[in-house]
Amino acid sequence: MKLQKQIGATLMYTTTTEDGILNNYATEPALYYAEYPYPEQQQRYAFQGAIASLFVTTLVLVALAVS
Repeated sequence: MKLQKQIGATLMYTTTTEDGILNNYATEPALYYAEYPYPEQQQRYAFQGAIASLFVTTLVLVALAVS
């Protein structure tokens, strides 16, 4: 048996078992689609990727040199 209760501004979905135990279910958030990054963001992401690659390469080389 599915019940709907209005609590505040949200709608809460609950079910009740034969023993009278309530099960509460969260409401699903509204979906939205991500926007494609503009060119300045793309350049920033490429720069961050290059820095991250350089950092990881440095860590691997230092680990090889130490061992």
